[in-house]
Amino acid sequence: MVVAKEYAPTQQRLEAEFTIHKLYEAPDRDAFLKCHASSVRALATYTASGADAKLMDALPKLQLISHFGVGYDAIDVGAAKQRNIMVTNTPDVLNDCVADTAMSLVLNVMRQFPRSENWLRAGNWREVIGYPLTVSLGGKTLGILGLGRIGEAIARRAQAFGMKIAYHNRNRKNLPYAYFADAASLAKNCTVLLIATPGGAETRNLVDAKVLDALGPKGFVVNIARGSVIDEPVLIRYLQENRIAGAGLDVYVKEPQVPPELFALENAVIYPHVGSGTVETRTAMGDLQLENLRLFFAGKPVKTRVV
Repeated sequence: MVVAKEYAPTQQRLEAEFTIHKLYEAPDRDAFLKCHASSVRALATYTASGADAKLMDALPKLQLISHFGVGYDAIDVGAAKQRNIMVTNTPDVLNDCVADTAMSLVLNVMRQFPRSENWLRAGNWREVIGYPLTVSLGGKTLGILGLGRIGEAIARRAQAFGMKIAYHNRNRKNLPYAYFADAASLAKNCTVLLIATPGGAETRNLVDAKVLDALGPKGFVVNIARGSVIDEPVLIRYLQENRIAGAGLDVYVKEPQVPPELFALENAVIYPHVGSGTVETRTAMGDLQLENLRLFFAGKPVKTRVV
């Protein structure tokens, strides 16, 4: 069963290789689930369209949830574990593209490239002095909140720009980067706080007023993780009051809705959740989702099991 419409090439391959039932097209969701309850053994879920305990209970034969995405906070993993349902995701294949997106946000919020282009297009380059000076990346500290595989890929790129690396993680790593015990102490000791943690209840509003106060008026925050990790109303207020220097955001709390206040802020660079948005990466994510499904139905161990 397919919960939400997938990336088009992946959707085509799902339909070609498997007998699928499109839950997202059902006019009566409950009746649709009841009709297929005795036959569905696997779910294909897509990005923010996951599976809760109620959906799992409606499908008593369910054994696998194969998710398209590295983050699986849209799936009630605890409920799946209790019901002996396997969950897989699509890690690693998107690390590089998300890390590229993260560094572009760092560049764009510190150097103000989008704003300077708009300034030029508006016909403002009339003097030799030109656009106001911005902030250099070289020598600044990038504080990575969540140094997983994506965080490590970001660190390598930032070092190429001459940045120093610091981080906070649930577990300290054997890496030559400065480690801080919590988000606030990390924020206090960096110029850019880059959020790369998983989403979900454990990290909800992890970056709050205390953390942003520690970052201060010369600090920038960049989020390529989940919108829920930042206290969004507090972030907007701090940007409006210039209590932090700027924010680069690819994710939001209620996607695809973006808080309208952000559109009016010149110190915010905003993307429409394009972190992994390349043809190559989305194809690789689809390949991995399909591979997990193939292995499951062949009675073999799945490739990227979460639980």
